[in-house]
Amino acid sequence: MPIPDDFLPADTLPSALVPALEKAWQRLGESLAQGDSVAEMTGQELPSENWLGLDPERRRQLARVIAISDFAADTLVRYPDWLQHLDASGELDEAPGVETLAAWLAERLEGADDEAALHAALRRFRRARMLGIVWRDLTRPAGIDMWATSASVSRLAEVCLEGALGWLETHLEPRWGRPAPRADGSEQRLVVLGMGKLGAGELNLSSDIDLIFAYPEKGETEGGRKTLEHQEYFTKLGQKLIAALDAVTADGFVFRVDMRLRPLGDGGPLVGNFSSLAAYYQDQGREWERYAMLKARPVAGDLGAGSELLGNLRPFVYRKYLDFGAIESLREMKALINREVKRRGMQANIKLGPGGIREVEFVVQAFQLIRGGRDTELQVTSLRTALTRLPALGLLPQDVVDELEPDYVFLRDLEHALQALEDRQTQSLPDDDLDRERVALALGMEDWPAVVARLDEVRGRVRHHFDAVIADPEEEVEESSEAPGEGARSLEEWRALWCGELEPEEAQALLAEAGFDQAELALRRLTTLRQSRQVQSMQRIGYERLEALMPLLLDAAAASDAPDTALERVLPLIESVLRRTAYLALLRENPEALSHLMGLCGGSPWIAEQLARYPILLDELLTPDTLYTPADKARLADELRQALGRIPEDDEEAQLEALRVFKHAHVLRVAASDIAGTRHLMKVSDYLTYIAEVLLEKVLAMAWRHLVRKHGYPLRRDGTRAGSEPEFLIVGYGKLGGIELGYGSDLDLVFIHDADSQGETDGARPIDTPVFFTRLGQRIIHLLTAVTPAGTLYEVDMRLRPSGNAGLLATTLEAFGEYQRREAWTWEHQALVRARVVAGHPRLAEGFDAVRREILGRQRDCQALREEVVKMRRKMRDHLGGKSGEGEFDLKHDPGGMVDIEFLCQFAVLSMGHDTPELLQWSDNMRILETLESSARLPAEECQRLREAYLALRSAAHRASLTRQPARGRDADFHAHRKAVIDAWQRLLEPAAP
Repeated sequence: MPIPDDFLPADTLPSALVPALEKAWQRLGESLAQGDSVAEMTGQELPSENWLGLDPERRRQLARVIAISDFAADTLVRYPDWLQHLDASGELDEAPGVETLAAWLAERLEGADDEAALHAALRRFRRARMLGIVWRDLTRPAGIDMWATSASVSRLAEVCLEGALGWLETHLEPRWGRPAPRADGSEQRLVVLGMGKLGAGELNLSSDIDLIFAYPEKGETEGGRKTLEHQEYFTKLGQKLIAALDAVTADGFVFRVDMRLRPLGDGGPLVGNFSSLAAYYQDQGREWERYAMLKARPVAGDLGAGSELLGNLRPFVYRKYLDFGAIESLREMKALINREVKRRGMQANIKLGPGGIREVEFVVQAFQLIRGGRDTELQVTSLRTALTRLPALGLLPQDVVDELEPDYVFLRDLEHALQALEDRQTQSLPDDDLDRERVALALGMEDWPAVVARLDEVRGRVRHHFDAVIADPEEEVEESSEAPGEGARSLEEWRALWCGELEPEEAQALLAEAGFDQAELALRRLTTLRQSRQVQSMQRIGYERLEALMPLLLDAAAASDAPDTALERVLPLIESVLRRTAYLALLRENPEALSHLMGLCGGSPWIAEQLARYPILLDELLTPDTLYTPADKARLADELRQALGRIPEDDEEAQLEALRVFKHAHVLRVAASDIAGTRHLMKVSDYLTYIAEVLLEKVLAMAWRHLVRKHGYPLRRDGTRAGSEPEFLIVGYGKLGGIELGYGSDLDLVFIHDADSQGETDGARPIDTPVFFTRLGQRIIHLLTAVTPAGTLYEVDMRLRPSGNAGLLATTLEAFGEYQRREAWTWEHQALVRARVVAGHPRLAEGFDAVRREILGRQRDCQALREEVVKMRRKMRDHLGGKSGEGEFDLKHDPGGMVDIEFLCQFAVLSMGHDTPELLQWSDNMRILETLESSARLPAEECQRLREAYLALRSAAHRASLTRQPARGRDADFHAHRKAVIDAWQRLLEPAAP
């Protein structure tokens, strides 16, 4: 049946494409006429009738598709009946799911009785599906965009791989049998790992598929006419699978297969068992192979075994530390690509050229390689998923991602348009005017100049963001240096100095001009390090990283406020990481971090020691926004929850390490803000206390989970079962209770519960309730004090519990109250003033507060109390005070020091709490003094002088700990403060006899 000439509307097409449409339509008309002739002779339905039944919108889509895509036109000319099938199945508007595709392919493979038939069925299946994918990509029905197109091609590849593999396994079974089961009895199949864009699920329209083949265990096949070693069987199976997809026949090909990403590339075995692959990547794996394995994903065969293999290889791909060495490798890879692009004149290539697709991928994968081991959210194969997660992790600003994603989509859409023309893998812009018009139409743009203008904008933005992430830091430092003649030292000068190429006089002059007051000593330190055995025995990559870092480090030291001090304190850190060269790369790649390092180490030897002891803390220097802004308690709890959420619950070693790294990192933030002067002393102690409280809450929860998993839940006093929330209290005494923690403070703790002391737990291995809570306390102490590579969390002192070291580790609330009422010494009630709940169950906390208020609020004999307090103070002073030099005094223990103020506050609470219950609310000295003033129990002026003295003394002691100095002050500097304290002491505690 003839089809009218106006069947395809051309009014929506550019005039330049109308001749191409007419030519394609002429070929289709001839094909339909031939099809009609055959149908008439065989008594079948005429193909042209189905075409005539297309609605006007479908005809407009058809005109657009065949005007743009020769592949679509050629396919419809060859198989004109496919259009009706695709339309009827809905495939022109919506992508079929994996199950549907697999069922369609299985139906076609049922009739294949040899490999030639397999090849033919696969190729026709692929071509039909690709016609639907191209159609949807060029017409863009609802829900279809670049990502949907990429996902559809990826699903098609996976279905073809699985279908072909399953057919081959069945077809070859009579000849070679099946592989022997694994040691655990499970069957063995070939594992097919998809790499690159297939692994990401983001294939382009005409993409190669990069594969790696593996199998779990060695052995021999069973049940066939001939037995083969597994290595030989899986090699032959892999070869046939490649041929099923890659071989070009009269029907074309399915997917071009690239196996070069396997170990040793084309020179290595086609397939490897799991143990040989693990050994290869551990011993010989190269940086580019880490980059490639980011995208690895099981796509066919034994998917579960594939996931097992990738789990075993994860430590090779994702390092526990921040691996800035990866940037060097990416930079080298990009340089190789750039040289090849230049050599072959491919600057216009939208994938490999500047600002192209590969540069967006490099930006994202750089963050995955560097941070994926720590930020496990980045352990994903999809570029899109990884890119969208970068802002929440603070790695890229949201506005950068908001530019990169649509720019990447445009580049990939352009790539798809180029490939849709002829189903050919290309990323080169067309020279032909007709093809340019086709691409512009495919992209929905006015004309080719509009495409080029948009492309130039996109590539400019991508190149800018790429440079910001991948650019060589030495270039940045050179660009930011002062102009010559204004005192700037070039990195070349510093490099010559470090390498020993300058005469000693020249080197010292260079250091002196750069601001080093002790140039000779600085040079001696540098020479000692360079000539040290540790440096001379470094492996090549580490030595190269050190050589690259030292000029930058010297430049940063010279730019700091105290170059000599900064260099002296930073060099031990460099020595400590000579065998962990990823940290050398971190500092080299982040000149701003070097600047912060110099400032912090110059300001505090304590910080320098912490960084040298725990180099993982260098990561904190990368984010100045958080480095100088300690987190509040809510944010601390959230960050700790996220950090532990990335670790399996049964991996205690990793959890302990994460707790310690978290503590050290956040204490470093507090110290950094302290050095920078952005935090008041009280706030510093508040933040250090918050860190301890958040960690104690988490440690209590971990210990509770551990105990109830082993022994079940204890019973409450009323006989009901305890819940999942720990029914236990951790009470903080001393500096923790008084919200006055310092950088090296230990924790004075008391453990309290309120369970049935006569009962037992309800688990499979029940134990007595007191034993349960004793073990819970022991577990908490273990989690706090166990030594890991990141040290301990805190030292713990339990001597303030009832009866001290002779008492139970965990006591009931009732027993605690009875002890305080009947047996406690006055000094224990003094200690109770500074006690408060720092972690545990709210109901129990209320009970503890009630006991504390009762004990502290008792009416006491004021004179007897005074005598006890003075006696204890003298005993402490005799033991700890009076050891300062001439003109100095001990900030804590000498008369007029901090301990005197603490004792004054404790005496005031114990003597006045009965009449002034407001005093019982607080455990910290500052608010006790404020309450004494507001309640008029002490003169306002005296309270104010005591607060000022306490702040001055604490601030000096605090600074001494940061600068590693003894906690002593000069009499002259603190005379007025000490006098105020001594006067108050004498008036309240040692009044002169009348």
